Amino acid sequence: MKRFVIGILAHVDAGKTTLSDTILYLCKSIRRPGRVDKKDSFLDSYALERERGITIFSKQAVFEYGDVSFTLLDTPGHVDFSPEMERTLAVLDAAVLVISGPEGIQAHTRTLWKLLSIYDIPVFIFANKMDRNVRGASDVMAELKAGLSSSCVDMTEFLNEDAKASLKNSVYEEISLCDEEVLENFVETGDVSDEEIGGLITSRKLFPVIFGSALKQEGVIQLLNAMKSFLPEIEYGEIPSARVIKTGRDPSGKLVTYIKVTGGEFKTRDQINYSKNGEEYSEKITEIRIYNGEKFENTDTAISGMVVGITGISFLQSGDVLGDEDPLPEKKLTPVLSYRIAEPPERLRTLRPVFKKLEEEEPSLNVHWNDETKELQISIMGEIQLEVLKSKLKDRYNEEVSFDKGSIIYKETITGPVLGVGHYEPLRHYAEVQLVIEPGEPGKGIVFESGVLREDLELNWQRLIMTHIFEKEHLGCLIGAPIDDIRITLVAGRAHQKHTEGGDFRQATYRALRQGLMKAAVQGYGRILEPYYDFTLELPKECTGRAMTDIDRKSGKITGHQEIEGTGMVVLTGTAPVSELSGYSMDVTAYTKGLGNIYCTYAGYRQCHNEKEIIEKKAYDAVSDMRNPSYSVFCAHGAGFAVEWNEVDSYKHIDLKVSFNGTGGKSGFSIEKENEDFAEKKEPTSADPGASISGDEIDSIINRTYFANKKQEYRNPFRRKKTVLTAVPTKQKTEMPKKTAYLLVDGYNIIFAWDELKTLADDNLDSARDRLNEILINYKGMHDTEIIVVYDAYRVQGHPTEYLRLENINVVFTKEAETADRFIERFAHENASRFDVTVATSDGLEQIIIRGQGARLLSARDFKEEVDRTRDNIREKLQKGNDNFTLKSAMSTKIDDLF
Repeated sequence: MKRFVIGILAHVDAGKTTLSDTILYLCKSIRRPGRVDKKDSFLDSYALERERGITIFSKQAVFEYGDVSFTLLDTPGHVDFSPEMERTLAVLDAAVLVISGPEGIQAHTRTLWKLLSIYDIPVFIFANKMDRNVRGASDVMAELKAGLSSSCVDMTEFLNEDAKASLKNSVYEEISLCDEEVLENFVETGDVSDEEIGGLITSRKLFPVIFGSALKQEGVIQLLNAMKSFLPEIEYGEIPSARVIKTGRDPSGKLVTYIKVTGGEFKTRDQINYSKNGEEYSEKITEIRIYNGEKFENTDTAISGMVVGITGISFLQSGDVLGDEDPLPEKKLTPVLSYRIAEPPERLRTLRPVFKKLEEEEPSLNVHWNDETKELQISIMGEIQLEVLKSKLKDRYNEEVSFDKGSIIYKETITGPVLGVGHYEPLRHYAEVQLVIEPGEPGKGIVFESGVLREDLELNWQRLIMTHIFEKEHLGCLIGAPIDDIRITLVAGRAHQKHTEGGDFRQATYRALRQGLMKAAVQGYGRILEPYYDFTLELPKECTGRAMTDIDRKSGKITGHQEIEGTGMVVLTGTAPVSELSGYSMDVTAYTKGLGNIYCTYAGYRQCHNEKEIIEKKAYDAVSDMRNPSYSVFCAHGAGFAVEWNEVDSYKHIDLKVSFNGTGGKSGFSIEKENEDFAEKKEPTSADPGASISGDEIDSIINRTYFANKKQEYRNPFRRKKTVLTAVPTKQKTEMPKKTAYLLVDGYNIIFAWDELKTLADDNLDSARDRLNEILINYKGMHDTEIIVVYDAYRVQGHPTEYLRLENINVVFTKEAETADRFIERFAHENASRFDVTVATSDGLEQIIIRGQGARLLSARDFKEEVDRTRDNIREKLQKGNDNFTLKSAMSTKIDDLF
């Protein structure tokens, strides 16, 4: 039996829930269809859903039609619950887009169409409410072709069993125009097969349109016939895999994780292994549920194509994947309002775990505890969502919670290019980073590139800088809001061979970005972004003047005006700031005497309409924000000292001249390096505490001053307090020196123990060796340990021991008649007492010998798990920031696979 997961999506009040009930009734899944106005619809079971007549939570129902099993997912249509709808899109095999025939394409319809395109979902269009006879089918079709796609084809009569041959030929002709290959076949044979139609639908080259009325059960059978006949069977893999749709709690409080199985099968008592936030978890499935509305049936096995709820899994969230499943696309809809929980501090302590549980079900809540203000804050899409949240708190936890008025979630960007420099050099540390920060493409978030040569800065440091860009939410300098739509290019960086650690580049990267943003703010490039709504305002014709005046006063813009024939109503479309439209629906109801309605759809972030007012209101002091420092730390005479952001360029060690082509927008830039070495040009003197110094001089200073008890004080003209950094504490402490860590890797033993490398080695041993070296280079970038990978060359006649430095690791090829085992055993024997030595190998005899030398052991399997953990941790950090980045070398060396 074929299985499909279909979703029904629509603008609010287009008849989506009524269509769902009618389908279930006609397929004998329910005894009678429910009605929204009678508050008895099958899928809208939540009390607030029935009270308001809207869908709030996505729910599922299972039905069969012919030889096909369908899982129907009913999704919310209101803008406040758009994230819930977007989560559902990621698991759909096809979608039914419901359009109200009398109203045509509405604001939220366009948003849905765009999201369906992003997720590449085949679409069937159901033009509902055609029984009202307000508009004809030809009029609606013309609007669909113009507003959605020219590939929309009316197939209503075509799907009737008694359709005439002449009608079928005309539809075949229109279908064939969607694809050249199908057109050629149609010209030759005069026919278009169901397989060809199905191929066009799944490739989104054809969008069938069915006209009808869900309430009167007209056109619904044709819709079912279209999905049954044209959707091709989906082929799934054999590896157990799944996508997590959402999580929730049942009436007993048990956590249920809703998944779509996308490969293999899952059974009760199966062990599920997954990683989350750098942690590894292994849990058993205790129960598998097939939901049908509020009720469910238990099953022992969930096969590919099924949507089920599983229990026993504690930490998975919406958007996570299991097994051999690709990561889901980045979410396009984000909350626009922030609310503070207005409760006493002692009550906030008890409410925090409650809100964290709710965040499990709705990750977009973004529950945040502000340590400085001692406030608990949440993010939501709108006021109706807040009402639902209050209802959940009362019904589930018996908590009545007060919220403040709410505020807009602002963001910051820049309109012109700047160079940001960050330097971090307290004693025994060193890193410098220089970033070009430019305006990015609207809606693309933060984009990162590297234009640094490998010989100037090793790739592991470049990757680390990229990780630090995306690992946290960086704040702008105007109001302290998160930055967005910015392109960042690494143009220079420097590490010290002996004293640089991973954390040094974190500090230098943060400071470089912050210093650049400070420059942008001072130079007038800084801008505040605020969320906007696309709105559709339907009201009596005589109220048009009032509405236009209101929209203009609210800094909005009207982009469309249409009269609905025979109704005396007009429809205005446009865009306006979310802050200005908040609460406007009540005004519309008042001045239209209940006849008008406004529908809003999230339209993204645009420049703030009252930027000056917001800056004054926030009163943000960027220099005093110690959590986001803009100053850099330099070193002279054994002591570190702070240099404010506006003086860092005078102290920087890498002399780089960056020329910008233009003063605003995406201007581009060129780089010119000085030929002389910086250490020769800037000799440090006692009169110049911030002069740049070479690596050898840093070593000399450390040797002279490591046990000295001296202080270097720097008076910061921008800060009320002095900034003092000292070489050593005033009280000397006797500490055991930390042993240098060494990881020795038995190269060929690992290659033939790891499936990925063994497969490569079967074709080409050199390729497998290169791949292992690349893995170790990336691993070294995240771990403070010296890595030596040893390869056998004992059969190569006359071969001496060969030592190579490859990026940041050491590669050894043993001499003739010496195995890698022997080399590693000798190294362990001579150095295990002085260094912290770990050996990665699965050679049983070698493990026994190594243990006797006092070294640590890491089996090939354990080492593989450790490498995978490191890789997954990096990926998760990058995905939380933004997946949209590239890393390119100035030598035109493209790096396609970072990890």
